[in-house]
Amino acid sequence: MPTRIRRPSFAGPVAAVLAALAVLLAPASPAAAHNSIQAANPAQDARLSAPPTQITLTFLQKLDPAFTTIVLSDADQRKVPTSEPAVTGATGTVTISPPLANGNYTVAYRVVSADGHPVQGSYSFTIADPTASTAPDVAASGAADANAASPAAASPAAVASPAASSRRSGRTGLALLVAGGVLVVAVVAGAVMLRRRRRTTS
Repeated sequence: MPTRIRRPSFAGPVAAVLAALAVLLAPASPAAAHNSIQAANPAQDARLSAPPTQITLTFLQKLDPAFTTIVLSDADQRKVPTSEPAVTGATGTVTISPPLANGNYTVAYRVVSADGHPVQGSYSFTIADPTASTAPDVAASGAADANAASPAAASPAAVASPAASSRRSGRTGLALLVAGGVLVVAVVAGAVMLRRRRRTTS
């Protein structure tokens, strides 16, 4: 009888490889469920020529409004007043209450993934509006007011030194003396002319 030649079967090794891949990929499935930011407006490291009125963040997965936080801070880490996050699907938006001045700002966010894992991060942007007016320096203006109120800061015309007062007094006395002399000369001249007229008529 002819002997049958058995061909090697690859079903077993293929099944083993597929099983190994399934084991290797299984731990990565929870990590794939973690949410992450996809887009931001203003964008990270953006340099804006006009202040924004809103901060909009778009994530990979749908957001839960109860667990969505977006905070805006200035360069001194002071919180800038904004509205509560308005959530639409995977996008969260906050409206900025006061107009932002020139400077550096930081956006911090915290959301929850589909598996309940919290995801948070932050980024910064800069406002450099060339038409924005510079805010007055409170310390400088206070010092200027103090200097204006102090006698040392008064103008020379307002506060005269003793020497200047003495010179002015001397000039005033000299002017009065000259005026008095002119008046005396005028009186004497008038008297002489009156006498000459009387002699002439007599």
